[in-house]
Amino acid sequence: MKIISLITKFLEYAEIGKNQSQKTIQNYHHYLKRFSRWAGNISPSKITLDQIHNYRLYLNRYEDEQGRTLSPKTQNYHLIALRAFLKYLSKNDIPSLAPEKIELGKAEKRSVEFLTREEMERMFKSAICNERSGIRDRAILEMLFSTGLRVSEIRNLNRAQVDLKRGEFMVRGKGRKPRIVFLSDDAAKWVGRYLQARPDNWKPLFINSRRQKNDDDLDLDEKYRLSTVSIQNIVRRVAKEAGIIKKVSPHTIRHSFATNLLFQGADLRSVQDLLGHESITTTQIYTHLTNKKLKEVHQKFHK
Repeated sequence: MKIISLITKFLEYAEIGKNQSQKTIQNYHHYLKRFSRWAGNISPSKITLDQIHNYRLYLNRYEDEQGRTLSPKTQNYHLIALRAFLKYLSKNDIPSLAPEKIELGKAEKRSVEFLTREEMERMFKSAICNERSGIRDRAILEMLFSTGLRVSEIRNLNRAQVDLKRGEFMVRGKGRKPRIVFLSDDAAKWVGRYLQARPDNWKPLFINSRRQKNDDDLDLDEKYRLSTVSIQNIVRRVAKEAGIIKKVSPHTIRHSFATNLLFQGADLRSVQDLLGHESITTTQIYTHLTNKKLKEVHQKFHK
């Protein structure tokens, strides 16, 4: 078989065999499609280290019609997708290059933007200035900061799954993996106030005041569900109204949740579990922001 048909099989395996998210599968498809266009519909046995070397040169020198290039991080995403594909081939005894022979390029360390507790408090106060939807917006902000949920996770919440009395509930994150998240007293209070103010019985936890009319395939519950874009716009607007000049998104609040835990002395492994990170390496991006030892050294020796 040629690689184009095998890529299709791989994507089906990622969906059914590994239960990976649609976003992950879309990314795999995008990156592997670029490789197959560059290499042609070759046999997988024709993939060699020399060819990978030339493909990396192609990615590094790539420019689109607007002159935009691929960042080292994006180039690595292409290689990660290719390694996953080669791993699938190996698993199915299809001769090709060993996936571990593909090394990733050295990318810049991620910089993390987060909000201080004082900045979060300013956002909380700013949210309820809007009387019509302010309680909902405050509830969203409180829940984001209390749980560290991803924007897709908070969008998919249903009111029946959120236990306000116990202050904890289960969500399914990336790869449909379950984890427990916890509500602060303030978050539980504002979500409760929001639900009490709602006259409807719609299933979604957070809804739009007007139902979506652009998708006839959705049932009524889903037509009222607040979209990820709407949640992002709410966070962006409230941050602006609060006078915060940083670029703020729901993911910024997720970063703020993690850094606040570490500032208060939480261990890295627990923060990993609360965020739903598969690898602790992902969680380690926060450690340089919360290194108390370095601060102590600075205070002691920098007179």
